Amino acid sequence: MRRCCFIENRDHIILLKIVNYCDRIQQNLERFDTSFQRFTEDFMFQDACCMCVVQIGELAAQLSDEMKAKNNSIPWRIIKDTRNFYVHAYGNIDVETVWNTLNEDIPMLKKQCEDLLLQGK
Repeated sequence: MRRCCFIENRDHIILLKIVNYCDRIQQNLERFDTSFQRFTEDFMFQDACCMCVVQIGELAAQLSDEMKAKNNSIPWRIIKDTRNFYVHAYGNIDVETVWNTLNEDIPMLKKQCEDLLLQGK
């Protein structure tokens, strides 16, 4: 029983951190006026956003197997694989694909994680 509660609490903390990194991405986008043109021209903007995606992937990998299995509509494996690609093939990242991830996938992930957090209360 204690292990189950520990896992749930740990998963809760990890989900909170994922939401935090999603928020940081949104703040970066707002800081740069959500401009794809600025994103393509500013390596610091790209690096800041990509580092948040990397952290999200790290955190997703730390979630319990139970959490991931119960919530398999969230593409946990793809999130982890994206992290691995950003880390190991950073020079080969397609800026437009990253941009789409930031603007489409990250807000959806944030909402899904927030929903999980609400269910846990």
